[in-house]
Amino acid sequence: MTTTCACESSVEQNKTQLVEIAAESYAYELLEDVHLALPPPDNRTGESFYTRGHFKYFHYGCDGHSDAGWGCGYRTLQTAISWIMNRRNEAKRNVPSIREIQRMLVSIGDKPASFVGSRDWIGTMEEFYVIDAMFEIPCKFVHVQQLNSEQLFTQIRAYFEDYGGLIVMGGLSDMASKAIAGIHLSPLAGVSLLIVDPHFSGVPSSKQQLIDKGYVRWMHITEFEKSAYNLCFILQK
Repeated sequence: MTTTCACESSVEQNKTQLVEIAAESYAYELLEDVHLALPPPDNRTGESFYTRGHFKYFHYGCDGHSDAGWGCGYRTLQTAISWIMNRRNEAKRNVPSIREIQRMLVSIGDKPASFVGSRDWIGTMEEFYVIDAMFEIPCKFVHVQQLNSEQLFTQIRAYFEDYGGLIVMGGLSDMASKAIAGIHLSPLAGVSLLIVDPHFSGVPSSKQQLIDKGYVRWMHITEFEKSAYNLCFILQK
């Protein structure tokens, strides 16, 4: 079963009191557009559709913050925010840190004050709240019992054709946050999704290293856990 809704935030938001986002310094240049280094899973047949525009790859510890084991939702959100800023030509804006994201969720009334500085993870809905608070752009929220719906694949393909966007996703059993940066549809091999996985720790030496270690990969739909999933389609052209 697939449930779809066009989302607007239901939390109380005071746009005049959003958290100030400071410029972040990184020990190394974050890799950009890691998905484009990966060839299609089947060069002989099928069609591939990708995220258009640029984004930076945020992952565990990339800013010196120790978040391995709980910070994947924040990192997927940071990757998505960097893509939105590029699409909106807002390069001078700063991507919020984990603590700034936590403060933002407190400021809009979604979390208690004790959330700031905690190791509490965030999911797809919190990621939407932050995107809405920062950019006031709509999102389409899709809930599926499993990633095996032809209706869902049609929606994902149409989204990449129309928006060329980035989809953030998380599961109920598969709780590892990740982004979808492409879809490949083959009449022979079936459907694969291009996954950008933020669980890498350390300093990546190259895009190829991320591919070799599986942090940027095509996943056939049969490889996903039998889990319900929430997907957030960011409707930014």
